[in-house]
Amino acid sequence: MTSTTVGGHVPAPRTAGPAPTGPCVLLKHGEVFLKGRNRHLFVERLHDNLRVALRGVGGSTWIKSAQNVTVLGGEVPREALVERARRVIGFNSVEPAVRIPSDLDAIVAAVVEALSGAEHRGATFAVRTKRRDKQFPLTSSRVDAQVGARVLAALPGLRVDLARPDVRVTVEIDRKETYVSWDRLPGLSGLPVGSSGRALVLLSGGYDSPVAAHRAMRRGLACDFVHFNGAPYTNPASVYKAYALARELNRFQPPGDLHVIALGKAQKQLAVAGAGRLQVVAQRRLMVRTASALAARTGGEALVTGDSLGQVASQTLANMVAVDEAATLPVLRPLLGREKQEIIDEARSIGTADVSVLPDEDCCSLLAPRRVTTRAELPQLRKVERRLDLDEVIEALLDETQVMRPGAEEAD
Repeated sequence: MTSTTVGGHVPAPRTAGPAPTGPCVLLKHGEVFLKGRNRHLFVERLHDNLRVALRGVGGSTWIKSAQNVTVLGGEVPREALVERARRVIGFNSVEPAVRIPSDLDAIVAAVVEALSGAEHRGATFAVRTKRRDKQFPLTSSRVDAQVGARVLAALPGLRVDLARPDVRVTVEIDRKETYVSWDRLPGLSGLPVGSSGRALVLLSGGYDSPVAAHRAMRRGLACDFVHFNGAPYTNPASVYKAYALARELNRFQPPGDLHVIALGKAQKQLAVAGAGRLQVVAQRRLMVRTASALAARTGGEALVTGDSLGQVASQTLANMVAVDEAATLPVLRPLLGREKQEIIDEARSIGTADVSVLPDEDCCSLLAPRRVTTRAELPQLRKVERRLDLDEVIEALLDETQVMRPGAEEAD
């Protein structure tokens, strides 16, 4: 087991060496476990992201590495460490624990303390041991049996249930220390943010695009955001929403930038150029052209949208193909096969739904025709676009872009 208190890609907060015993948190690795010779690079990225999540936690912290496990502790309440660790994508589970010497008496004492509250509820328990140190004098099954028997003697109100216990106590024995945990909280799993590259998310104020962004993060993409609003013809409500959504999403990654682009004048130019029923698709093509140019400046390697196949008229297969043709980067659609209720449920689980439900003026509805074509023809779209100097329009949009970093102040 190795200890680390310094960052690789990200500056680390000041840390202190781990104490020999005391409260800690076990973080079980997710897909990183499946990686081969370059696994250490994924673990380094995972630990960098964990350090960012720990900024401003209120005290010194330490991180230790073992096989497929990260141990987190410090001069901070364990509950605060658990809360921060559960934001970090790449851990399958987050387990409150205690760190003790690798001694049977110390293990029994720790398990008794962990189960002392459960005795009053008449709970059942089971002990499960994993020996990383095969030199420990007892086998895992003998540790289970001896610890269980001594716990029953100390806490006669408890009962053993090996199949479906109310409390499953896990004992993990290393050479110099042992970890006892009694709760298993789900982590976000996935790949460490940043391990798959960088993407630019087209962030609206609805439910879909924030969920798509979160799913992209869980596949290892670090995300920046671009929000197109209808200014000067709409109010700034959608910008406030986009900022709040980006702040929520930045809780799950080293904070990315939010770029705000006022699209209203360009939308009007498309309408004057005779877009008609093609207006919405033409606007989407302009958005992905502009986002592609922006990503080229910011290091983005792909675009991410919240499109779901067939959800609205602009998201038919034919219209998606027409939009993709205007992009110079891959357009990723993590929600392509998801139903609306599934997306709303996921938005609630990641904390963006309460923002998405707020009213705003969506730029996509600005100048939209009463009926949107479901099968936009590329020759017709190109004919409309030739009436504009698209390079000049996109350059003007980028020159007037506002850049913010929501949530960065919370990570400092």
